[in-house]
Parts: sequence; C-alpha cells; structure tokens
Amino acid sequence: MGEIINTSNNFGKIALFKSNFSQRKSERGFTLIELMIVVAIITIFMVIAIPSYQEYIRRSDASMAQQEMQKIAEQLARHKAKNFTYRGFDTGYLYNESSPMASVTLPRGATVNGIKYTITIRDADDTTKLLTAVDTGTPPRPTVRGRNWVIKASSPDVRNYDLLMTSTGIRCKNKTKANVTYTDCGTTVTGKEDW
Repeated sequence: MGEIINTSNNFGKIALFKSNFSQRKSERGFTLIELMIVVAIITIFMVIAIPSYQEYIRRSDASMAQQEMQKIAEQLARHKAKNFTYRGFDTGYLYNESSPMASVTLPRGATVNGIKYTITIRDADDTTKLLTAVDTGTPPRPTVRGRNWVIKASSPDVRNYDLLMTSTGIRCKNKTKANVTYTDCGTTVTGKEDW
C-alpha cells in the first residue's frame, strides 16, 4: 500500500504516510470510454430537448399572432362604433404608419428571415379586397361593403399554424396552409383546431 517514513526534527518524530494515490496525483484524467459516455448522454439530451424547444417557440409565435389579431379586432370594433362601418379601417393608424398598410408583419420591424407571421385584414363579403379599398373613378367610391371583416395570419414556417379570425366569431387554426382560407380552416379531419 504505502510506506511509513519516520522523520525527526526539534519537535519530535512525525510519521508520514505516502500512498500510491498521492503518487498518482499528477496522472489524473478521464478515459476515452468515460468521455464517450458523457458525449452520448449530452447527445441524448439534445435530441430530446431541441425539438421540444422548437415546438415551444412555434407555440409562442402563434400566441403572439393571436394576441395581435385580437388587438386589431378591438380596433376594428372601435372604428365601427365611430363610423358605423368597418370600411376605411387603416392598420397604419395602429402602428404609426403614415400610409395604409396592406399587411402587418410580426414581430414589427423584422426583415425577411425574421418574420414569424404576416397578418392581413380583408372585407368578409369580398375577401380579395382590403377594408381600405376604394374605386379610382370620379368621384371615388368605396368598393367594399365594410359590414364584416376577416383577419388571416400566415406563418412562413410550414410546421406552424396559420390562423383565421372573423367578425362572425370564427377563430380557427391549421398547420396545413392550403386549408386556411379567408372563410374557413378546413375540417377537424384535415387538422382544423379552434382557438
């Protein structure tokens, strides 16, 4: 095991124990197998954690879009209370933009790769037109009826939801982009969910 060394000095004899362990102090380290096990455990954690985190981020982005859609719906209700119609509603007013906005991108100010959602607001009777659409004739006349509205939020991420909200009470979402139109989100068989 070790050896006992007797030393003497002015204070008496002191026995010191010198073990093999203390001799190998400078030889400490990890074996290749130990390192491989640690790398394997970290890899397993990453395989489990990264998809869960990505799904969490997608749900967070969808929630952000839902909140923004509700904010716009509230402003649409105020606009109708003042003007007795949804016609002429301009989202630029909400976001301090001087010109009418055809769509709202989230997060605000994001560039092409950073855009999580694009929100568009249409007239429910003619979903090809914005609520601000006017005829260019003389005198200009509104081309939309402005009795109802439709808000659609589209995500560029194919694994995230597209959302729909209407003034008639429809609130639905679907991950299949083709199923979300300005009138409905498909069926429950095709992935429609209410929110």
